[in-house]
Amino acid sequence: MRIAFMGTAELACPSLEAVAKLSGQQVVAVVTQPDRPKGRDLKPAPPPVKVVAERLGLLIQQPLKIREPAAIDSLRAAQPDLIIVVAYGQILPKSVLEIPRLGCVNVHASLLPRWRGAAPIQYAILHGDHETGVTTMYMDEHMDTGDIILQRAQLIHADDTSATLHDRLAKLGADLLVETVRLVAEGKAPRAKQDETRVTHAKKITKEDGRIDWTRSAVEIERQVRAFN
Repeated sequence: MRIAFMGTAELACPSLEAVAKLSGQQVVAVVTQPDRPKGRDLKPAPPPVKVVAERLGLLIQQPLKIREPAAIDSLRAAQPDLIIVVAYGQILPKSVLEIPRLGCVNVHASLLPRWRGAAPIQYAILHGDHETGVTTMYMDEHMDTGDIILQRAQLIHADDTSATLHDRLAKLGADLLVETVRLVAEGKAPRAKQDETRVTHAKKITKEDGRIDWTRSAVEIERQVRAFN
């Protein structure tokens, strides 16, 4: 099976490594965001997924916007049977979603439909959730609304920060993705509609979200500190 992997952030790296090692599967393209200025000297730095892809010797595409016709043509030319998306950072248009014959699969760091959106790890800690997890799902044109394939839960420890929880979920997501790819390849992947009555949203975080309001309870402030650490 020919696979195109789309990802940018550190969360996606274990998933890319795991898929690249699967026997019988070929990663034909890795699509990631362009290099961005970073650090005090603002020198262009590659995204984490690019670093991993280069080490693995994989073909890399870095379009500024995935909606651009040239970007879509390049992805289509790779002829993927399946597209995997993990923390890519852009919404995929219908023209991309329709490219692979087996669809597009996303790895999301929450137990959907709870915490759809950009910051599910931070919001789970901020709101005092006792557990979170990882979901693999078939993608559609909306934000994290597709049919669920598999889910795995992960307890949130009392001393977890977003960083420590992130690392466990990244590993859990890679393991779940391997199982998902196997099921898709065998034509046995389940599909379950999300319960729209249980939806919550985790908007993109800003620096202002870390500003402490000292009139709030100690419990709320402690969660805030861990969530945005």
